[in-house]
Amino acid sequence: MSLEIETKLGTVAITDEVIATIAGGAAEENFGIVGMASRHQIRDGLTEILGRENYTKGVIVRKEGSGLHIDMYIIVRFGTKISEVAHNVQERVKYTLEKTLGLTVDSVNIFVQGVKVLDED
Repeated sequence: MSLEIETKLGTVAITDEVIATIAGGAAEENFGIVGMASRHQIRDGLTEILGRENYTKGVIVRKEGSGLHIDMYIIVRFGTKISEVAHNVQERVKYTLEKTLGLTVDSVNIFVQGVKVLDED
């Protein structure tokens, strides 16, 4: 599916994959985020962190009526406050999508799929 935006020069179609890639990249910039996770870790056989090419498995874009909703599945770093990390991800994703694509996002829902201990080298 794609989101179509009418401009004075014509129609712009933005696919869900583009929205998911931008949202996933914005989320990974936050402190406390290890990476994106698949929403169906067992079924997909993906217990590892998703790369940029697989963000569509960890970021779900939903259009309900005129609203745009983003569901994100993340892995957080051990020792960080999960509620703060989730809030920061919500704010950054919403801001990035609004500034980059001009989209108004109604909600960014965060689902923590795991906590990972990272070596401090």
